[in-house]
Amino acid sequence: MQIETPYLMFLGDVPDTLAAKTAYGIKDWRPEWCVGQMRLPGCAADLGIPDLTLAQAVEKGCRTMVIGVANAGGVLPDHWVSEIVAALEAGLDIASGLHARLGAVPAIAAAAEANERQLHDVRHTSETFATGKGTKRPGKRLLSVGTDCSVGKKYTVLALERGMRDRGLDADFRATGQTGVFISGRGVAIDAVVADFISGAVEWIAPAAAPDHWDLLEGQGSLFHPSFAGVSLGLLHGAQADAFIVCHEPSRTAMRGVQHPLPTIREVIDLTVQLGRLTNPDIRPVGIAVNTKSLEEGAARTLLADLAREHGLPATDPVRFGVGEIVDRLIAEFPAGAAA
Repeated sequence: MQIETPYLMFLGDVPDTLAAKTAYGIKDWRPEWCVGQMRLPGCAADLGIPDLTLAQAVEKGCRTMVIGVANAGGVLPDHWVSEIVAALEAGLDIASGLHARLGAVPAIAAAAEANERQLHDVRHTSETFATGKGTKRPGKRLLSVGTDCSVGKKYTVLALERGMRDRGLDADFRATGQTGVFISGRGVAIDAVVADFISGAVEWIAPAAAPDHWDLLEGQGSLFHPSFAGVSLGLLHGAQADAFIVCHEPSRTAMRGVQHPLPTIREVIDLTVQLGRLTNPDIRPVGIAVNTKSLEEGAARTLLADLAREHGLPATDPVRFGVGEIVDRLIAEFPAGAAA
């Protein structure tokens, strides 16, 4: 699909910033595409860009209204429908990363047809996938995994792509979620793939490549999360990961949306290695990425130093402090030209 830019970011009336993580991800990594935001009363998220009416957005050249929300179940609230219809009537296309299909809502489908506008359901693909085979393929692959969902797995590999390229390494971000697809222009929302084909879809996202090429795969969910562990496991097996980074948010005690306690970083490392060996016996951790936004800089640096000592791995906040030490570790662990 070809989604026309620039964007008007629609946040609806989401209750917190995490519920608008799609919008935040696009704004952080493609700020030049985000002209303004549209919010309903009660919205608790703010991208820090101008609030625009539909008329103002069209006047400023917006081509697509992006529903920048990632809510539980990927549902489209009924009271948003009239706003989407109004945007179509104003001349904007609509792009959504929700599970709910835009065209399945009669009023939206009718408005799109009447106004000759495009509906883009980024979470749904027309691609047909095979089942995963787990057969060794050339190239190198890194996967971000998490102690929970929404802990920075996407931001980690996007920062790593930038850092590795700055060091002359051949590396590409591979999107496995709707926000990543908006950012990169390609990929598959893995959580919308039929379960039998998840690992095969990941093999399609990161196919055979040159021996020194790195595919950096955006992780999803957590192997410990009762809602999303199935997606996380299929992604791990399809990635056939040579390396992985554990992503963590230190202020949480329970996993998001459920009452289960957060696993430790050691538990995530051990289980990822145990399960990942099915498709790559040499899988290994190469770093820890911590979202330290809730901590003062001194406390953040102390926590990272403690984690690095405890686990014998570089630990950083990729956005706040960069990924240089993790790139160093990758270069040392996987020297260019070495046999796979």
